[in-house]
Amino acid sequence: MHGGASTGWLLMVLCAVSGAYCLLRTRTGTPRERRTARSEALMGFGMAAMAVPAAVLTPPGWAWAVYAVLFGAAALRALRPALRGGHHLHHLVGSLAMVYMAVAMAPAVTGSSGGGHAGHGAASAGAGGMPALTGALLVYYAFYVLGSAGRLLPGAAVTPADGTGVIGRDPGGFGGGTDGRAELTTACRLTMGIGMFAMLLTV
Repeated sequence: MHGGASTGWLLMVLCAVSGAYCLLRTRTGTPRERRTARSEALMGFGMAAMAVPAAVLTPPGWAWAVYAVLFGAAALRALRPALRGGHHLHHLVGSLAMVYMAVAMAPAVTGSSGGGHAGHGAASAGAGGMPALTGALLVYYAFYVLGSAGRLLPGAAVTPADGTGVIGRDPGGFGGGTDGRAELTTACRLTMGIGMFAMLLTV
């Protein structure tokens, strides 16, 4: 990132922790919830790998082709469920965004000798993408982050339709529930949303 290796380390740790938590979630829940957790774990670990500072690990030139193929396959897998909307659509957007960044950053990696980690550990002068698409993704993730953060605020509550006046947290929020585990899931998604936004800034 533009802030140097320390920013890359921070992003790597946050994404790795989020991916690890998502991996733990694959052990419980319904089959649909486990599939969602696997998709989010892949995203978290993929982002963590892309954020490793170049001073520690300079990826080979073919690494970005691997990222593109991996997340391209994830996008194809998410395509059908995404037609139903909901969080599956977000998975599709995230996978496509990872493919886009891999393709945009590939020339910077192959054309440099360790000057930066494809713009994720440090910005690279050779990196390039389509400004309009990058801007659209930035806007999407900005709204996603704000929406996720709003659902974690203590005041993010709703009044039941029966008019009883009893206030409770919206069960349809990003976390999908009212317990602490759901809020932690929302926090992990928020973290990865922030990470994706930060990565897109370097494209």
